[in-house]
Amino acid sequence: MSATATLTATLTTPTTVAATVSVAGARVHYERSGSGTGPALVLVHGTGSGGSAVNWSRTLPRFTAGHTVITPDLSGTDRTTDDGAPLTVEGLAAQVIAVIEDAGVGPVDLLGFSMGAPVSAAVAALRPDLVRRLILVAGWAHTEGDEYLRNLFTLWKQIGVSDPAAFGRAVAMTGFSRGFLNSIGREQVELLIPNMPPTPGTLRHVDLDTRIDIRDLLPRIEAPTLVIGAARDLTVPVENSRALHRAIAHSTYAEIDAGHVAFFEKEDEFVRLVGEFTLAS
Repeated sequence: MSATATLTATLTTPTTVAATVSVAGARVHYERSGSGTGPALVLVHGTGSGGSAVNWSRTLPRFTAGHTVITPDLSGTDRTTDDGAPLTVEGLAAQVIAVIEDAGVGPVDLLGFSMGAPVSAAVAALRPDLVRRLILVAGWAHTEGDEYLRNLFTLWKQIGVSDPAAFGRAVAMTGFSRGFLNSIGREQVELLIPNMPPTPGTLRHVDLDTRIDIRDLLPRIEAPTLVIGAARDLTVPVENSRALHRAIAHSTYAEIDAGHVAFFEKEDEFVRLVGEFTLAS
């Protein structure tokens, strides 16, 4: 899949530049923040039409002092347009590749969260020249054969159509650990519910989640890899992260005592793990 040059670039804040790159009929929005002297850090979001704005808005400033940080919005998000066809891991990986090439920052440190983890793993397998280090957070290698994942994502697809309010509540309940939800209290929990509405784009992501299978790509990953699991993950149980670690040569493993969105529950620990890995020689 080929990409064309950036069509537009606009300054959105004093330190953030937005751009768009075209690849395989999609106009992929991405942002570039910070001006650190270290290798560029690309953050690939998980399921949800909010994309990088929802996943990384809180954590991103923690990385911009040491890195130029690139945050793509993949097909299915609000700021990227395409033909609406079913998504594939390879197609989203091609979008990340196009963003890295368009930004001219490779080889990069590539971090993928949740759905973004198999997409990032595919990028590292297909274009090893673009990935210096790989970080996979709360990811998984395949859905078929894992009855928990298959049923959870199938349930999300069904209630996303029939009961949008229940969809948001279900995602919040599985996205965060019980201890974290109890610690922030009812008012704050209720504010989490609308964060991932079942838009058509989000449901396209969930449909892809039901079909993930990157097992044939994992042996092709050459980059040093850090797999981060979340011990209390109710969306993608931690056994999936442990299995990714076992399947990837040159990988190390770390586990955070948190729910699926571990970088929200244990931000300091997450930033420390990523920083130590990306700064290692």
